[in-house]
Amino acid sequence: MTDKEFDAAMNKIRQGDKQGLQEIYEAYISLIYAIVKDVLQNKESAEDVTSDFFIKLWDKADHYQSGRGHKAWMGAIARNMAIDYLRKYRKEEASELLDDIEPEELSGQSPGHESPVEKEVIADVSIKETLARLGEKERQIMNMKILGEMTFQEIAQALKLPMGTVTWRYQSAIKKLKRCGYETGF
Repeated sequence: MTDKEFDAAMNKIRQGDKQGLQEIYEAYISLIYAIVKDVLQNKESAEDVTSDFFIKLWDKADHYQSGRGHKAWMGAIARNMAIDYLRKYRKEEASELLDDIEPEELSGQSPGHESPVEKEVIADVSIKETLARLGEKERQIMNMKILGEMTFQEIAQALKLPMGTVTWRYQSAIKKLKRCGYETGF
């Protein structure tokens, strides 16, 4: 979805038209889920927060400022919502959520909605093992870059990190993938 299309959808939401929210939902459900899942590391919790995200998007439509990067804006909201969700739990419960990682969940996608990368290597289990070797921050940046098709600048804004840190982590992840024998086309 282009910035212009996103702005038009947000204008629809501001006017109370649910079609605008539907358009954004269809375009960004995978990205929002991947961002939230990277923080929570729990499928069910990520699904809950992702659903809540689109309700919050409806409520925050008036706060959106055109021309400031809609993906980064949405990514920051999603990430903050996931962090807030973790804060609601005691430390032991949050720790259990973070330890509950299933290999088939590493893509950041819900079952049946594989990313373009996974579709190419669906028969190759080694990609999931390789992704498991990436750190949480590297995996999050990879998901935002590949699944979300976000620029490094948008990722830096969403994660509130310097752009150099984002590009360094991305390159580090690519090098790890190559060392594990996976030829990247990124």
